[in-house]
Amino acid sequence: MGNRFICMTKKDAKDHGSKSKRMGRSQRKLLAEEELLHRQALSMAIHQHQLSQRFDGSMSRRIGSTSSRRRNDLSDPFSNGKSLPELLENIQTKNVVLIHGEGFGAWCWYKTIALLEESKLNPIALDLAGSGIDLTNTSSVTTMADYSKPLSNYLQTLPEDEKVILVGHSTGGACISYALEHFSQKVSKAIFLCATMVSDGQRPFDVFAEELGSAEPFMQESKFLVYGNGRDQPPTGFMFEKQQMRGLYFNQSPAKDVALAMVSMRPIPLGPIMEKISLSAEKYGASRRFFVQTLDDHALSPDIQEKLVRENPPEGVFKIKGSDHCPFFSKPQSLHKILLEIAQIP
Repeated sequence: MGNRFICMTKKDAKDHGSKSKRMGRSQRKLLAEEELLHRQALSMAIHQHQLSQRFDGSMSRRIGSTSSRRRNDLSDPFSNGKSLPELLENIQTKNVVLIHGEGFGAWCWYKTIALLEESKLNPIALDLAGSGIDLTNTSSVTTMADYSKPLSNYLQTLPEDEKVILVGHSTGGACISYALEHFSQKVSKAIFLCATMVSDGQRPFDVFAEELGSAEPFMQESKFLVYGNGRDQPPTGFMFEKQQMRGLYFNQSPAKDVALAMVSMRPIPLGPIMEKISLSAEKYGASRRFFVQTLDDHALSPDIQEKLVRENPPEGVFKIKGSDHCPFFSKPQSLHKILLEIAQIP
């Protein structure tokens, strides 16, 4: 090896030096781009926080119809040649309420909101308690009723003659199950997006148990636990490290969306996902439920999703190929297509 370096010609040395400089410039450029991306994502998160100071409490929990961009036609391939007015004639409920999963917030639905607005639907994304820009201390969110309060408040204020389509992602599925049980008259359809579609008496955590391990060892040993009330008190939440989040949630998601998530996700309240959810056949059981499976999901495997569907059969099942646990990032067009298709079901 020594002779190889000694015998290097002046031309070789010059070429080698030029190559090293090029590689150095390339690496510096990549680092600069990553830093810019991080700053942009951080700026967006800070902007969302500032919005919470500017509006009242109910508005600060919502990201709704803000886009002024519209399309005159729906030209997507699934429209079967129908114009947008013809498609909308088949949609009785145009209000779509988007409920995020653990650690996320209303911000994660930004692509879905834009696509649904272009289809002339009325999407609104809510921050659950202690999530997104909701200012509730995560440590004080101990029950499903606490966690779902922003959704409950929204449904309570709906006019008597209005209904909504609920979409719940991941553990947000337990929240829309809770809503179906307590506000069944307000919900036209419920869509579980790779979500915890629990049965009566089941904990949302139980759905993930086969992926994360049983609850007891997780509570005792997990390095991801958050002790919001002090180490001498029971844990109040948990939050995965960035590397774990990337592997679990974002294995197919674009880098820009992952960067946004890294600076926007918050600790997950532990109490609500450890609570057994009571669901009745008369209310929850009589609701119209649909399940959307994500087939490249590392957080909730396709096998677990199939098990959920078998144990608690919904009215319809849809699948998104090549999607990780966050199809609103990895497959937004496919998700939009499915949401619109379900909305049209009479």
